[in-house]
Amino acid sequence: MVRGWLGVAVLGLAVPSSAGQAEATASTARHADWTRTFAETPDGGFRMGNPDAKVAVVEYGSLTCPHCRHFAQTGMKPLLARYVRPGKASYEYRSLILNGVDVAATLVARCGGPSRFFPVAEDLYATQPTWLGKISDRQTARLSALPQDEQRVGVARVAGLLTVAARHGISSARAEQCLKSDAALAELDQMAQKASEAGVQGTPTFFVNGKLVDASDWATLEPFLKDAGS
Repeated sequence: MVRGWLGVAVLGLAVPSSAGQAEATASTARHADWTRTFAETPDGGFRMGNPDAKVAVVEYGSLTCPHCRHFAQTGMKPLLARYVRPGKASYEYRSLILNGVDVAATLVARCGGPSRFFPVAEDLYATQPTWLGKISDRQTARLSALPQDEQRVGVARVAGLLTVAARHGISSARAEQCLKSDAALAELDQMAQKASEAGVQGTPTFFVNGKLVDASDWATLEPFLKDAGS
């Protein structure tokens, strides 16, 4: 398995020999490396890192956004290595849907919960031009004749999103359930509403300790983290 943002192959971790050993190992790992600590937040986002960190970074992003892809490829590694891993900052990703393909990709990525979301998102950003390129106008027109839930499943199949999900332990059957879930769609709608209320106008948009900052990449974001952590 390719090592990415987190630097570990999560699915290949050894299983401790006893419950007590497992608890001790998990506790040590959490405090030594906060990139292994995940949670869903009350706002519907997925957070990685120390929940009590001095600096809280929130990104509103889209899996079909090329600028978000740029941040994923250039900003995530230094963000995690310098700030999240040692517990100085937490990082939360809130999905902001831009189009129909984005809906399908996001529902698949969120399907495995917070711990699987980040490796799936990393994979989707890395391969974004490939899977987006599989959706032609002709296919879009054909899928538009289907019921909306079947449209999302169809997009996921054509784009190869189910294959990506399977690489991270999310079965095709489970992914299709998520694609058809009204509750999962409602969560995306709620995040979009909160984004609008917070003044988000595009992706990526970053907040540091609850304040919208004028940053769109790592070079412009890091100074805000340094100021907040000082």
